[in-house]
Amino acid sequence: MIFTIFKKELKDTLRDRRTLMMMLVIPILVFPIIMNVFVAVSASFNEEAASKEVKIGYVGDKNNYVINQLENLPESYGKKGLYAYPDSIQLKKDIHNDTLQMGIYIDAKFNEDMADKKPAKVKVFYNATDIGMEDRARAYIETIEDIALQERYLDMELDATQLRPIETDYNNVASRKEMIGKLAGGFLPYIFIAFGFLGCMYPAIDLFTGEKERGTIETLLTTPVARWQILFGKMGVVVLSGLLAASAALLGLFIAIEVLNLVDNEELLNVIHGILSADFIIMLFLLLIPLTVFIAGIMIPIAVYAKSFKEAQSIITPLNIVIILPAMVGFFPGIELTAVTACIPIVNVVLATKELIAGTLDYGLLGLSFAIMMLIAIVAVVISYKRFDKETNVVL
Repeated sequence: MIFTIFKKELKDTLRDRRTLMMMLVIPILVFPIIMNVFVAVSASFNEEAASKEVKIGYVGDKNNYVINQLENLPESYGKKGLYAYPDSIQLKKDIHNDTLQMGIYIDAKFNEDMADKKPAKVKVFYNATDIGMEDRARAYIETIEDIALQERYLDMELDATQLRPIETDYNNVASRKEMIGKLAGGFLPYIFIAFGFLGCMYPAIDLFTGEKERGTIETLLTTPVARWQILFGKMGVVVLSGLLAASAALLGLFIAIEVLNLVDNEELLNVIHGILSADFIIMLFLLLIPLTVFIAGIMIPIAVYAKSFKEAQSIITPLNIVIILPAMVGFFPGIELTAVTACIPIVNVVLATKELIAGTLDYGLLGLSFAIMMLIAIVAVVISYKRFDKETNVVL
């Protein structure tokens, strides 16, 4: 009987274009669109940064060592133009107004200090809101510093290797897969949770509040079917819709990578192929199923209580924030899956997915996370049944 109700409601749901858009079309398109935009914007910024001429103002002697070295830097450092300024006040003002992108103030004792083998002082001005300008300014000055340092070594007849008592070799033992999992792994579950929520929302409202508005719920309740069977049949459709939306997002990611070839880094592509394995997908859905049941379980009481589609939508939509905020924990570095975080709903799903992507998952903590999600899913189902069983909530 539950399956009969499930099939009937699923057919009605699949006839709704708005639900199909939120459940299938948008999740499939989101990854290709995001990655297309990201690739296009990144390429545009890189091209603009490479071709952009940096206007550099300076205060001091034009024949100064720093200015001479700047003029002699190769084109690989980017196009640049040098402009003399009488004082630093107008120099900083022009940088703020973006007339200049970088400024250099050379100390009056610069030549004297260089001759005496002392540290010669230079001030560098830039606008940090101009993306990439700080890195470019540092690249210019650090290159000039290195040249000056080598010249001083030669002048003083010093061997640079003798001035380095310790040579340190730093090695990263984390694999590329672990790096992606720890640093960017929170993005994937965040997308799945967001679309799982949206996939559940419209069917939940339509199957409960919509039935009340259409006046068909009374007819359904007069049939010789237990109320819990009706609830389970309808809830099954809501849960399936959420899982389909999450699956469609995963399909969109696959299309972006495999069909549209938006990832051109072969090493990164191999890591992604290793992540999107059958084991990963099974583990991911092991966590997503109780989470989706929980989401459906908190939506259904609201949908049962609401008297109109608009009222249900206005109450459930802000609930998205309550679900999404814990999911954002995955973006924070340093937060790991522990016995404590495994007991926090939604947070445990995100952190477990991050560990799963990184290949460092503790299966004991995975089991604890799954148990916690199953527990709150059962509680949500019980609350839904209590609400659905209350006559005043079901009938207008």
